[in-house]
Amino acid sequence: MKRHSRAVCWLRRDLRLTDHAALYHALKESESVYCVFLFDSDILDRLTDKQDRRVEFIWLSLLELHERLESLGSALLVLHGRAEEEIPGLARRLDVQAVYCNRDYEPDAVHRDAAVEKALGNIALHRCKDQVIFEDAEILTGTGKPYGVFTPYRNAWLRKLDDFYLGAYPVARYLSALARCGPADFPPLESFGFSRGKLDVEAGEQGAKKALEDFMGRIDQYHRTRDFPALDGTSHLSVHLRFGTISIRKLAALACSRGGEGAASWLSELAWRDFYHMLLCHHPGLGKGHAFKPQFENIAFTNDQEKFAAWCEGRTGYPLIDAGMRKLNRTGRMHNRLRMVTASFLVKDLHVDWRWGEKYFAAHLLDFDLAANNGGWQWAASTGCDAQPWFRIFNPVTQSKKFDPKGRFIRLHLPELANCPDRWIHEPWLMPEQDQQHCGVIMGQTYPFPVVDHAKAKIATLAMYKEASDH
Repeated sequence: MKRHSRAVCWLRRDLRLTDHAALYHALKESESVYCVFLFDSDILDRLTDKQDRRVEFIWLSLLELHERLESLGSALLVLHGRAEEEIPGLARRLDVQAVYCNRDYEPDAVHRDAAVEKALGNIALHRCKDQVIFEDAEILTGTGKPYGVFTPYRNAWLRKLDDFYLGAYPVARYLSALARCGPADFPPLESFGFSRGKLDVEAGEQGAKKALEDFMGRIDQYHRTRDFPALDGTSHLSVHLRFGTISIRKLAALACSRGGEGAASWLSELAWRDFYHMLLCHHPGLGKGHAFKPQFENIAFTNDQEKFAAWCEGRTGYPLIDAGMRKLNRTGRMHNRLRMVTASFLVKDLHVDWRWGEKYFAAHLLDFDLAANNGGWQWAASTGCDAQPWFRIFNPVTQSKKFDPKGRFIRLHLPELANCPDRWIHEPWLMPEQDQQHCGVIMGQTYPFPVVDHAKAKIATLAMYKEASDH
């Protein structure tokens, strides 16, 4: 005898039918399960770009799910509106006894789910762990407190990792419990006020599968290639993890079974992801603009609007910074090394509040994830948990020479520097006027002079942070 006669599985950031915790429990415990996705107006109404790549990625992933469910004799129910109204309303129309979903750890999502649970009344809301390997209280110190340093957390994370935590949920064996539905129309993206046109990655489970297969051919070199943006050295799976078109358990299990330095390095990145989600759970203020280290809550940033605009638009005069920002603006993607370097530059060279940069990345990154984005920005700004020490400041030229030595990435994304000689590609402002004329790179005309002198900015940064730390 099953627990419920009818139930809803509410999909959110888990857009797949395989190894899906909430769907597995819903199907196993209910005689008939409806799958639903809500285009949440509370989220969509805040998006100013009506060609937002993330909304398009979601829509395409849902289209794939819709077609898969139809082939199984069911359907994907698509709603649009506020969660606390639409989900309880659907649950009552379908006369279900329960709603299943996977837990979301972001502060706004926690508040939303509490409001939905209250509005459901006597209809149960079952939350499942799915988007992380270990959630908030599963990895604690010996004294029962959350970790404040990543390395011991990772060591504890690796010790606890076993087949139980990596095991896939066998959804396929219970698919017969999907609700029988006639063919349903799938709403066009335009019906939600958005349009297609910017996305250049393949969405859905099929897109995730192809990205994973490609990465498996390169994973053994990951530890050597991951820091060089001109190389195809990263996994390209972050967007699929963000929207759950692939399971975190599958990725961690593959890394464990693969072995070797490359896989171990990648597994450590997956542990960082859990670490940042754990921090957000224990310190929800991080998601509301608060620094993890209270002494750095109110650093005296100058917040020059013109310098911030130059950073946003990729015209700071530092080629690696500009190339990274131009790629972000054009594609919604940014290499992890460049996230660190551009963030450090904004905060410690331009003296702009890290929250400004965090917000800009949040609006433009295809794989935007609140926990990881906040963790990364607070790491770079030295305000976060286990962050870069405040007196350690990336030199944008040194970073450029080290991680894009031939300027391949720079030339790809800054075509105005395409003919710049290798000798000057990282510091074109030092190029003699005769060489500028010869290669067609005219400083101040075809490419800007640096908006700031790094050496002078570093001195000011050290003073700024010392003053904050002394208070």
